[in-house]
Amino acid sequence: MKQEPSEAVDRLASSVIGAAIEVHRVLGPGYLEKVYEEALAIEFGLRGISCSRQHSIALTYKGHAIGEGRLDFLVGGELIVELKTVDALAEIHKAQVISYLKATGHILGLLINFHVPVLKDGIKRVVYSHE
Repeated sequence: MKQEPSEAVDRLASSVIGAAIEVHRVLGPGYLEKVYEEALAIEFGLRGISCSRQHSIALTYKGHAIGEGRLDFLVGGELIVELKTVDALAEIHKAQVISYLKATGHILGLLINFHVPVLKDGIKRVVYSHE
């Protein structure tokens, strides 16, 4: 049976999407990813959304450290948010989020591409079942 995010995580995702839409409404497309990351961190603060920015995760193999990943945001301790500024989201971007979900044990990630005229066209929910 496919694992689905809890209602709380879904609500958190909706809040993050609302914050991202506001950032995109104010700034529009055309900036570097770091600009949107900074603005989104500010918007999260204004909305009382707790997050860890550039959150480091350990990658392990049989208990041995083999590398490190860096999430743009870990929101509410449960939701991975990865930002992009690309012409179009590709499978490699989704694979990046899936690898972060696998490494952390979290179920839901949001992939947000700010390089689009309408932000809803740049948002992808990524769900990973840990079975």
